[in-house]
Amino acid sequence: MLISFIPFIVLIVLITCCVAVFGNATLDGASQLSLMVASAVSVLVGHFSKRLQWENLEKEITDKIASCTPAIIILLLIGAIGGSWMVSGIVPTMIYYGMQIIRPEVFLVSSSILCALVSLMIGSSWTTVATIGVALMGIGKAHGFDDGWIAGSIITGAYFGDKLSPLSDTTVLASSVSGTPLFTHIRYMLFTTVPTFCISLTIFLVAGLMMNVSGHGHVTGFMEGLQNTFVISPWLLLVPVLTGVMISRRWPSMVVLFLAILLAVVVGLCVQTDLVHTISGISGMSGDAGANFLASYKGMMQVCYGSTSIETGVPMLNELVHTSGMEGMMPTIWLIICAQTFGAALTATGQLQDLMRLVLRFVKGTASLVASTVGTSLFCNIATADQYLSIMLASSMFKDTYRKKGYEPRLLSRTCEDSATVTSVLIPWNTCGLTQSTVLGVATLTYLPYCFFNMLSPITSIVVAATGWKIKRKVMAEE
Repeated sequence: MLISFIPFIVLIVLITCCVAVFGNATLDGASQLSLMVASAVSVLVGHFSKRLQWENLEKEITDKIASCTPAIIILLLIGAIGGSWMVSGIVPTMIYYGMQIIRPEVFLVSSSILCALVSLMIGSSWTTVATIGVALMGIGKAHGFDDGWIAGSIITGAYFGDKLSPLSDTTVLASSVSGTPLFTHIRYMLFTTVPTFCISLTIFLVAGLMMNVSGHGHVTGFMEGLQNTFVISPWLLLVPVLTGVMISRRWPSMVVLFLAILLAVVVGLCVQTDLVHTISGISGMSGDAGANFLASYKGMMQVCYGSTSIETGVPMLNELVHTSGMEGMMPTIWLIICAQTFGAALTATGQLQDLMRLVLRFVKGTASLVASTVGTSLFCNIATADQYLSIMLASSMFKDTYRKKGYEPRLLSRTCEDSATVTSVLIPWNTCGLTQSTVLGVATLTYLPYCFFNMLSPITSIVVAATGWKIKRKVMAEE
């Protein structure tokens, strides 16, 4: 079991050195290489200690990478939706009207509540952050808030709604793998999730009231810059409304995102024609249909797949409306592939299973059982870099233990959600941490201290277990 710690020690040392040397550029390639080196160490350890067959390792890596293919496609679509919604004027319109409606004093708490409602209705924290979250980042910057506070409030609300939504894939996964009915699982989560969210909202409310934000000048400048650069119209908000309708009808995520991109492209070509032509670099001529078509085609293609810089006359606003398209998601996808390779090496060599058996030795009572589940879920999030895999591993490892000790399966499903689901976004190389930091343009370690809901949820789960509140035990089974 001690040998199984070697790959993790190597990874921690390498990533620590990378952060010290490369700083914010760590995710540009250094972290990916660190994961590959740690994977090689895991393979070497597995080969000499357990005589691992290379064919088995290759198959495990292939299966792991294949399992995250839908997430990779969704990431590419999110990159395209970020560019198309920005240039078509949808996000600028949301920012423009949002700055007039949301008061600075209650901006942080309003952002969390708004993201929570949207995420609860659509069941996706990723989609919530990529759409309304991006708009709220702009509003918050205009009011003068720090990036960490803004991103923390957005992520707090998005993951609260995602966790309780019956449309959420993680909610369905956690309930199904533990053998808990879906709505039983959701109702049971209320006992830990609602108090934690209320504490988080209180912190955001107090912080917003105490902060001396002097963003009025930014708001005025932002509004003028948006008006001078984009066509602002409430009719543009029909696109996010239609997107919400598609999601509410439970259409597949890939289909919804693709259609949302298509709608934004059509709107951009019809409403922001001059801006699209400017981005293309092709001068459209009045009456020259061929030149106009080429300018429109090249401009929208570039918006969806590549980097787009828009001059608004306001330096801070220029940074906000800059988009990276699908191209901006490639470092994230690269890191996901490397992280899945590391997770596959750990699983194929049995090192992950060895460490989990070590954890089970310390399980005594209810609090220690829940704490062990929380720790295992967090460890899996760090080791496998994937919340889905973390939920499945933790549930499969502890399911028999919960049953033998007479605990209801809903305690296991709730604990997995309180830990695996919400902490994934706090880990820089996890798929969730990578995605949200890329979409919001805020480093994971920058927003981490302000994701109060995500940090407090595992603690709340352990505290509630220690008090025994709403935790029922069947007739004593074999210990």
